[in-house]
Amino acid sequence: MTADAPRKLLLVVACALIDADGRVLIAQRPEGKALAGLWEFPGGKLEPGESPEETLIRELAEELGIVVKEACLAPLTFASHTYENFHLLMPLYVCRRWEGTASSREGQALKWVAPRSLRDYPMPPADAPLIPFLIDLQ
Repeated sequence: MTADAPRKLLLVVACALIDADGRVLIAQRPEGKALAGLWEFPGGKLEPGESPEETLIRELAEELGIVVKEACLAPLTFASHTYENFHLLMPLYVCRRWEGTASSREGQALKWVAPRSLRDYPMPPADAPLIPFLIDLQ
């Protein structure tokens, strides 16, 4: 991409699900997807007309089979990262209450991890700067 070409802005929303033990759920990107093998916070791309909260409610149901209420989603911080072909803007929400048990619905590996251990898992460049905010919640 040339320096003067406009870079597409990609808006993605992510959620740090935090369980009763203070652990955060991360998901491993499956083979065949961009950044395969890296660990990330669940979430996804906003569809036209969706709010970030509506996107998370939809994505968490699709990916993990859990029901999240909008009132249980609290904005924490955001990532702003330039990749080669686009710029990613990603709000990160925290959720401590949901219905159901989180389980893999799309073939991704899942792990509950203490915030201080998140750096032990390779993450996309946009996700890694979010870790200190989760550590500070403890």
